Amino acid sequence: MLPVPDGLDGMRVDAGLAKLLGLSRTVVAELAATGGVLIDGRPAGKSDRLAAGGLLEVTLPEPDAPVEVVAEPVEGMRVLYDDDDIVVVDKPVGVAVHPSPGWAGPTVVGGLAAAGLRISTSGAAERQGVVHRLDAGTTGVMVVAKSEHAYTVLKRAFKERTVDKGYHALVQGHPDPTRGTIDAPIDRHPRHDYKFAVVAGGRPSITHYEVIEAFRAASLVDIKLETGRTHQIRVHFAALRHPCVGDLTYGADPVLARKLSLTRQWLHARTLGFAHPADGRWVEFTSEYPADLAAALEVLRAES
Repeated sequence: MLPVPDGLDGMRVDAGLAKLLGLSRTVVAELAATGGVLIDGRPAGKSDRLAAGGLLEVTLPEPDAPVEVVAEPVEGMRVLYDDDDIVVVDKPVGVAVHPSPGWAGPTVVGGLAAAGLRISTSGAAERQGVVHRLDAGTTGVMVVAKSEHAYTVLKRAFKERTVDKGYHALVQGHPDPTRGTIDAPIDRHPRHDYKFAVVAGGRPSITHYEVIEAFRAASLVDIKLETGRTHQIRVHFAALRHPCVGDLTYGADPVLARKLSLTRQWLHARTLGFAHPADGRWVEFTSEYPADLAAALEVLRAES
């Protein structure tokens, strides 16, 4: 039991508790619907308003059982570099980084296990060795820690933003200016839990970009991430009204996506650079465009 903080005064129960507890609004709504949220001893509905100082009691759901890592080969996943501390892979489309509830497809950690590569045991059971992630629909280069020392060093490097993360994205239209920085906070979408959005009071999020090739209907953009929020590039460019081509979740034109034969967002983790955890030397890795993204560019170039 705890008092409602002043900062949540007047907020809806679902929005306020999602912010306070780090749960999704859907989960909070389900808790409220089953009597799991009490305010001053009385059940509260998801749309009721919170009042500062009110006594709040929440019965949290049982945690999900750990998701088992299944060792299975991942078609198209290439190992770009491998030593005693790290393994760098080129992740194909349709592959999640690690298992999660509701995901039945292939994973990077499962593919590494199938290849006989030992990875760090640090982190949650299904995310051992994972120091950063890419969306299942995003391709490109990523690193996984193999030693415990590498896990600790790389986690700190990503947190302290000393990793150089370079992406290429094909975005609709022509960003103006052609080079700039998007500094806009990101959090869960206020209405759709599966999406993220630029939200006042969200987590600080900074994206640097530069247009490197312009087409009639789209622009190829080189991107450096200063932060690493979920869906950051997709959300930031959608907020500028230049969504990633093919990214129907964030408002892309389905006609253009069909014309380019894209079934996912045109977004690729192109380069990754960091200080090697063993000796601090700078290492950098590059991933070439996969076939679907390269083919989309060729169609646009043929028209220009």
